[in-house]
Amino acid sequence: MSQYFEVHPDNPQKRLLRQAVQIIRDGGVVVYPTDSSYAIGCHLGDKAAMERIRRIRRLNDKHNFTLVCRDLSEIAHYAQVDNMNYRLLKSLTPGPYTFILKATREVPRRLQNPRRKTIGLRIPDHIVAQEFLQELNEPLMSSTLILPGDDLPLNDPFQIRLQLEHQVDLVIDGGFCGYEPTTVVDLMEGRPEVLRHGRGDLDWLVEH
Repeated sequence: MSQYFEVHPDNPQKRLLRQAVQIIRDGGVVVYPTDSSYAIGCHLGDKAAMERIRRIRRLNDKHNFTLVCRDLSEIAHYAQVDNMNYRLLKSLTPGPYTFILKATREVPRRLQNPRRKTIGLRIPDHIVAQEFLQELNEPLMSSTLILPGDDLPLNDPFQIRLQLEHQVDLVIDGGFCGYEPTTVVDLMEGRPEVLRHGRGDLDWLVEH
């Protein structure tokens, strides 16, 4: 039976977030709100927890997980970011975007694209996710909470609890959030390439 924390969407309780962090550090799988939709995450070094997420979402080993980060300096620790991409990231973060970049050696190999050695990274514009990451003090390995057979992510925390209470360790209820996944932008080849158009708008592409 999973735990269920109701946190204030504008002023999340530190006590509950510290407990959530301990669940992550103890090998748990946690559902939490972001600026695009609910996500499912675990400790970035925890292979067993990652496999649990794969089973819940029925993902194959080709699926790319995302490192959800607090800020640009954290992204630069886990990905190679040149000056041009840094300026783009600075203008679009925090926000509902996932960026594909070349991974550094800090990223476990199993999280990288096996052929391209890339990793997806994002900085969510959501107070609960941001405060959670501040307490964790490192990126969270995450995936959008889209269940097998569904086209859209789950966005009702109570419904998430009903469906996943025997499969995850904690659901953080930060209220309803969106039901669109992030916009995924590949920054590996000069001009940004949009791999998936989600919640993030694309007006900025005109300038590139």
